[in-house]
Amino acid sequence: MAETTTTAAPVCPGPAPAAHGPSRYRVPAGAVDTHAHVIGLPPDYPFVEGRSYTPPEATAEQYLAMLDGTGMTHGVLVQVSVHGTDNRLMLDTLRANRQRLRGICVIPLGLPDRELAAMQEAGVVGMRLNVLYGGGIGFEALGSYAALAKELGWHLQFLVGASDLVPLAPMLGRLEVPFVIDHWGHFPVSRGLDDQGFLTMLSLLRDGGWVKLSGAFRNSVAGFPYADTTPFVRKVHEAAPDRCLWGSDWPNVANWKRMPNIGELLDLFGDWVPDEAARNRVFVDNPHRLYGFGKGA
Repeated sequence: MAETTTTAAPVCPGPAPAAHGPSRYRVPAGAVDTHAHVIGLPPDYPFVEGRSYTPPEATAEQYLAMLDGTGMTHGVLVQVSVHGTDNRLMLDTLRANRQRLRGICVIPLGLPDRELAAMQEAGVVGMRLNVLYGGGIGFEALGSYAALAKELGWHLQFLVGASDLVPLAPMLGRLEVPFVIDHWGHFPVSRGLDDQGFLTMLSLLRDGGWVKLSGAFRNSVAGFPYADTTPFVRKVHEAAPDRCLWGSDWPNVANWKRMPNIGELLDLFGDWVPDEAARNRVFVDNPHRLYGFGKGA
């Protein structure tokens, strides 16, 4: 039974209010925020047992206001870990914004074809496997999820630490569907550029993997404004400039330090990828290709 109390895991603060765009450049038309969440509250939307944090509500209306405030044309919602495989809120948000949004679900194997078809119709284009934060699906059945993704024309998304990529790399290298690594491997920069997990991630990216340039506050050691992440993300971008994606990670859950405004994260992205043409590929060309914006309804 899913848990309905909010006492089993520490409560994290909500996102910074009044999200705005970057101060040093203009977000291009067609830009996609490829990583954000909507979150409901118990009892309507129960939280899973064993989670590592308890979030505040993050409504569809708040999410869309964030996209508007930051200048994002499109968005990709990722099923949040605290709701486990209960994708209802995400799917409802997708259905109400079919042209603007796409989604990444978290599902058990064995769902009826009609449920999978309904998810596709809503705008789901991939599945997430998650070994961090609790409430996710692990890698034990990677082969089965990969087969399902191939059948549906979806991709796989991994919330996994870079160190865990070392033993997984042979399996990932054999996948016949695209895969995306969240938050550039959730990699703490204190481990250095020569860390084996980081190097393994770069190798996977050079060989065809995708990666999200997101989660700066998760990977930084120095803290805001997260300048210590820049040398690492530049290496990541160099490894796969045509398969990098930008994500706000709104509402920035599991962060008990200073909550950044999304505009500040966009300014940091300007440091990560200073060339405008390269940055616009990350904002527009790459995500349109992966998520299918502009293809049908």
